[in-house]
Amino acid sequence: MLRAMLKTLLRWALLAGALLLVAKLYSGVQVTSYTAALIAALVLGLLNAVVRPIFVLLTLPITLVTLGLFLFVINALMFYWAGKMLDGFETTSFWAALVGSLIYSALSLVINHLLAATDKRG
Repeated sequence: MLRAMLKTLLRWALLAGALLLVAKLYSGVQVTSYTAALIAALVLGLLNAVVRPIFVLLTLPITLVTLGLFLFVINALMFYWAGKMLDGFETTSFWAALVGSLIYSALSLVINHLLAATDKRG
């Protein structure tokens, strides 16, 4: 139980770091501090856990027609809305949110892969 909580906190910290890296790599996304990145990572996680599944279900026909590419739009919306809700985390436009969400998703994939690899070793 404690190990799972620590792993969750580590993932959260790494995802906040990933948001800072997105801001460094792409000028369309701004993050003012690590604290803002922690809050943004938490809000993004909550949006992806609560709102995203509803949107995926409601847009299933268009997602099927576009062979899943519409999911990128949904991810960008979550990223854009988080930027609109929070101080210290901002996207300059929807297109900036799309690019930022793609970079963030790639970094998240790497983080999840590395954490899964540590589970197998230890």
